[in-house]
Amino acid sequence: MNKISTKLSLLTIGLFALSTSFAQLSITAQAGGLKFLGDVGQKSNANFFSDARLGYNFGIEYRIGKVLGIGIDGLYGKLAGNDNAQSSHKNFQTQIMGGGLNLYAFFDKLGDKDKEVSPYIHAGFGYLLFDPHGDLLDKNGTAYNYWSDGSIRNLSESAINAPISTTMKRDYKYETQLKDSSNYARNTFYLPVGAGAKFNMGFRASLRIGVVYNICMSDYIDNYKNGGNDSWASANVGLNVHFGKKPKDAYSEVDFSAVDNSDLDGDGVKDLDDRCLGTPKGVKVDGKGCPDDKDEDGVYDYMDKELATKKGAKVDGNGVTLNEDEMAKRQLEWDSLATERSEGFNEAPSLTYLQDIENKAKEVHAKTGTASKIPAEFLPADINKDGYISAKEITQTIDAFFEGDMSFNVESINKLIDFFFEQ
Repeated sequence: MNKISTKLSLLTIGLFALSTSFAQLSITAQAGGLKFLGDVGQKSNANFFSDARLGYNFGIEYRIGKVLGIGIDGLYGKLAGNDNAQSSHKNFQTQIMGGGLNLYAFFDKLGDKDKEVSPYIHAGFGYLLFDPHGDLLDKNGTAYNYWSDGSIRNLSESAINAPISTTMKRDYKYETQLKDSSNYARNTFYLPVGAGAKFNMGFRASLRIGVVYNICMSDYIDNYKNGGNDSWASANVGLNVHFGKKPKDAYSEVDFSAVDNSDLDGDGVKDLDDRCLGTPKGVKVDGKGCPDDKDEDGVYDYMDKELATKKGAKVDGNGVTLNEDEMAKRQLEWDSLATERSEGFNEAPSLTYLQDIENKAKEVHAKTGTASKIPAEFLPADINKDGYISAKEITQTIDAFFEGDMSFNVESINKLIDFFFEQ
């Protein structure tokens, strides 16, 4: 047994050293109850769990991908059984020690993000050392004699011994090594099959609660052979701690300090505070990042071709006053284009259709010699800085939004598309 124990220890140490070279390494420590399921203990009128004993597990796991994992574990504890029926008063208790390999299936990483509570299953094989002992003698070395009246006495049951015998009580010390006539090996292989739940606690730790059914390859765990092999069940609770490299998330490489202090248009106002993103280089801005508009016609001075527009006058994209005839003509053209756009786009929205709208709009601009001014909030979408939002720039802006560009949100993109049709 000592040689086997030494080999088992060396195997465990070797596997531990190998496992530590991997990134997805974790350790688990568990404690729980062990319930023996064999020949001894079936004939009992006591509580089913009265023979349960404590057991301890220590395991090392290596995660392979999202689902699979392999692990080695060590087991230490006790198994016991007691019959207290008229037909049998057998009893035993054995210290057990072993370990083995397990294949795991975890379900915590299925889906978009790690689950807070998830199940897992496992199965494997292990090697077990045992040495059953029985409680056959009291502390004075006197053998227990079980009488038909349910008492335990110091003498065997007989009419002669009835008046001179004294009653005894078991001390549950399990002092006597049990030896069957077959001289069986006190070691065996076993097959663990289990399931449990994993509760994510954060800080690289999780709580494990599980049950395991262990099938032995021996019928001598309790020292008595009577048909099928022995087995035991266990219920465990423990802590798993992950020591591997923390997985990267979508923002792990983002420099949030740089984002907070960014000023893409270089106007001296941080983007977070800038209400007019995309201001051209060299243009003077106010504290909100917006250029001057002295005549307050809605066209910034650096774009305004008529810097002294009268209050309330309607202007084109260049800040030039529009007369009523020009406004009516332009309104008629845009109303016609808007109707066509609405009917066509609702029936068959596509990039091709957007490009058709763009071409028609440019024809209108060419005839009228005017173009809508791009509002400051949409300037970042004018990627080529030509003063016009094209169909291609619409799609590029939407792509940038899905890639994490925070210049636009869903609401502002919808407004940008509306402006595209109206420019």
